[in-house]
Amino acid sequence: MRYTSAEAAKLLRKLNEDHAALIDRKSKSSVFIAAVGEELGDVRPAYAYKEVQEGLKDLERKIRIVKHAINRFNLTTEVPGFGMTVDQILVYIPQLSARKSKLARMAGKLPKERISASGYGAKTIIEYRYANYEITDAEADLAAVTDELARAQTSLDVVNNSETMEIELE
Repeated sequence: MRYTSAEAAKLLRKLNEDHAALIDRKSKSSVFIAAVGEELGDVRPAYAYKEVQEGLKDLERKIRIVKHAINRFNLTTEVPGFGMTVDQILVYIPQLSARKSKLARMAGKLPKERISASGYGAKTIIEYRYANYEITDAEADLAAVTDELARAQTSLDVVNNSETMEIELE
């Protein structure tokens, strides 16, 4: 069956949720407590060891298949306009985000900022912090990185919602 990356991610999430739910049900029903004098058959929860184990194995097999398909897709599918594969753009986007945060802090500085005034009596010392770069350069770089980040995210979204991969679960 053909899936987009977004659909495959949702399928993977569902398989992982089903796996976690089966483990939870197993842990609740694989052992039980009975009070002295209670009939074990009356309090014994339904549990089929072999069926549960087979169910877990089947879900784990499907999870491996889907993860492998997503990894293969990410390694081989190029994001248009970037000359990068999906796995590379998934590294590039956090790099851009970090750069954007740093540039936002730099662009938000004042060229000269008073940071303290200290002293005793008439001998007060005033200290200033100076930006050792052109703030307008940081503002321009911030705008460029913000645009590049938006373009990368949009291009990745288009790929994830339009390009497909083949996944055979059966």
